Amino acid sequence: MRTSRNPETIHPPVAPYTHQIETTGPQRWLTLSGQVGMETDGTIPESPLEQLQLALENVKRNIEAADMAVEDITKLVFYLVGEFDAESRKRIMGQFLGEHLPCMTMIYVVALASPDLKVEVDAWVCQEMALNNEEV
Repeated sequence: MRTSRNPETIHPPVAPYTHQIETTGPQRWLTLSGQVGMETDGTIPESPLEQLQLALENVKRNIEAADMAVEDITKLVFYLVGEFDAESRKRIMGQFLGEHLPCMTMIYVVALASPDLKVEVDAWVCQEMALNNEEV
């Protein structure tokens, strides 16, 4: 079972995210390596916002390959290089997440693995497993 909380003893989230998610019971966990804004042919768009959109698409493709969904994401960590228009960044993330509000961290860094990369996204994904009557 997954329970999302924003404790009253902590400031409200400053963006669309959740302060904590507790999971209990049988689950499937998927941990992704950092996903970057790179096409399957290895090309990297120049635009940091295009890279963000593509990195999130790569997160989604990984999740779907494991028969999971964006709604199963419990935490995202964004590593960003340089300036990003905040409103455009929020719009792209909102399109990706919809109404889903995972835990989230955003970190600005000096550089990533290649000078062309401006975005990397880590994701933790948890899917609740259905119990059959024999296990109850």
